Amino acid sequence: MSSSPTFNSIATILETDFRVARAAISPATALSDLGLDSLALMEFVFAVEDAFHLRIPEDRLDPREAGITLQRLCEVIDAESEAAAARAEPMAAAA
Repeated sequence: MSSSPTFNSIATILETDFRVARAAISPATALSDLGLDSLALMEFVFAVEDAFHLRIPEDRLDPREAGITLQRLCEVIDAESEAAAARAEPMAAAA
C-alpha cells in the first residue's frame, strides 16, 4: 500500500516532534500503540490539526478511543479538509 501525502505528513510529525521510530509507524498502527501517554496523544492531535490547518471535531475522532488507527486519522483529516474546501468555495465565488 502506498502512503498518502496525509499519512506521510502525520508520520513526519510523529518522528520529528514525538520521537516515534519510523518502523513503528504504519497506517494500521493504533494511536494507543505509539507509546504516547494521554497528554502527548492530545498534543499529537493538536500538532496534526495545526499542520493541516483544521480542527477535528471530537465526535469524528476521539484520540482516547481504543483502536483508532493512523489510517482512520488520515481518513478523518481528508474528509475534514474536503468539507472545509467545500465551505470555502461559495465564499470565493461570491467575492
